[in-house]
Order: sequence, then structure tokens, then C-alpha cells
Amino acid sequence: MSATSRLADAAAIDLVFASPRRLPKPANLRGRVVVLDVAFAAEGIGSGFEKITGKFLTGLGARLARWVDHHDHERHAQFRGDPRFVLHTKAEHGACPEIVTPQMVEETGPVDTIVAHFDLDGLYSAAKWLLRGVEPYPGADADARAVDTRIGEVGPIGALVDKALRAHYEDTVLLNKIVRWLVAGRPRGAEQEAIAAAAADFDAMAAEAAALARAYVVADGVALVRVPGNPRPFDKTELLLLGQERAPVAVVIDGQTLNIAASFASGLDFVALLGLGGGMPTRVSVPASRLDDTLAKIRAALRARG
Repeated sequence: MSATSRLADAAAIDLVFASPRRLPKPANLRGRVVVLDVAFAAEGIGSGFEKITGKFLTGLGARLARWVDHHDHERHAQFRGDPRFVLHTKAEHGACPEIVTPQMVEETGPVDTIVAHFDLDGLYSAAKWLLRGVEPYPGADADARAVDTRIGEVGPIGALVDKALRAHYEDTVLLNKIVRWLVAGRPRGAEQEAIAAAAADFDAMAAEAAALARAYVVADGVALVRVPGNPRPFDKTELLLLGQERAPVAVVIDGQTLNIAASFASGLDFVALLGLGGGMPTRVSVPASRLDDTLAKIRAALRARG
């Protein structure tokens, strides 16, 4: 497929970016819709499945062509009889793009809109769908897996995109540019320059995360830090990773939210441990009001594991 053909196919499909708790209004989505790498809403913070995911599904109705995801959720079983849903756990697939295949895209048929998670995993899934199930470059699936699990080496293209997104994940113009750039074969020019400029902004955010990490307090297998009010821009993922260098579990208190993370290889499952119903087992968020109970449960789990 030529670059011109790839761009023509991509231009015919609307790209919309979302998260489990920030879904678009179905009425604003054109035609048949594919949802990629968007988890079902969990119960950890605010409204859960019924008020968010369930309402979205009802609004789409028969226009939902496919939902592909790899995040754990207790409601997956409810959709096993519906072939439109291809739902796995994080343990089964470390990243979403590897689930998207040429056969799946062909069987789904023409679509008008792709709704994708706004991280690298989601954007790579969207690019792969636009390329009819083919990786945008050799090793793209492996890059997505390494970024989403934080295990293994990320190649130079994946590292560039990861930095750009971590610095500007809410910039929908940039997100569109990244997907179009991948689909077009990563040509030199304005899109690549915009991605590189966004990636450069990450370095300052990582430095701020390193400064905040100096305040980590480690006790009983948990590294805990509280972010001060009105901080300068920092990368939360980087801060959590720096905490994991100090202890098996990192906890960042940011305003009214507890952000909790452990290594993908740790075997810990915060979704089950904290009764959240769904999400990524090794990275979750809960209300800060649950701090004492959450720490007690995590430390008990760590003691049980020895």
C-alpha cells in the first residue's frame, strides 16, 4: 500500500481520543465505531461502569462495530457472547496493538470512527487499524508492549512518541499528527518536527519528577510521596517509576487522588486487592480518603508474599 493510499484511507475515518472516564457523546460519533484500548470504567473513583461505559454502549447501540481492550474488568464476562467485543486481561496481552490483526479488521468491515485511548498503546492501535492490521513499522507492537508494561527496551520511534505523549497527552492536534505520521510511514517534515518538539518538553517534566522523588518515604515495601500544592509540570509516570526504584510499590498522593503502581512483573493485583472492579492490575488510582486502608492492604499483601 502506497503512502498516498494509506493517507486516503486514514482521512476517511474520524479519530477521537478518550479515556475510560472521558468518553465522547455517541451522538457526536459518525457511523460505525471501533473502540480501541479503552478500558471499561472501574469503581475506584467516581461513577463506575453503569453510568459511564454502560451509558456509552447504550448510546452507540448497533453502531458499535468492535471493542478491543486488554484491561482487567469484572464485567468482561457479560460480553463474551457478543463477537463485537474482543476483551483480554493485561496478563494475556501486555498491550492492545498486538490484538489487532488483519483478519479482525477485515471481519469488522468498514468503519467511520475510531475511538482510541490517548496513550501510545491506543494511538498505535489506531494506526494499526488504519493500516488494516499491519504494524506501522517493524517492532511497533513490541514498542507498545514495552511502553505499556515498562518492561524491556523501547525502540527510538516508540521512545520519541512516548515522550511526546507523556508531555502533551491532552493535545488532540498532536495525537492526530502522531497517528497520521505513523500511517504515512513516518515521513520527514512538519509532523515529525512537531512530535520531536513535544518530546523535548518531556525532559523538563522528568527533571521535576526527579526533584519530587527526593521526598519519597519508604516503609514496609511502600515508597510514598505527597505532591505539594500547585507544583510545576511533572510526569506522574516518571515519578511512580522512580518510587519503584526505592520499593516494590510506589504511592503518589496528588491532591485528592492516590496513584499506586508496581512493576508489571510483580504479580500484584491492586484491582482485586482494593475491590476496584476493573483497570490495570499494577497501576490504579483511588480517592486519597482511602489512604490508611489502602496502605494496610498493600503492606499485608507484601508481607504475605514474603
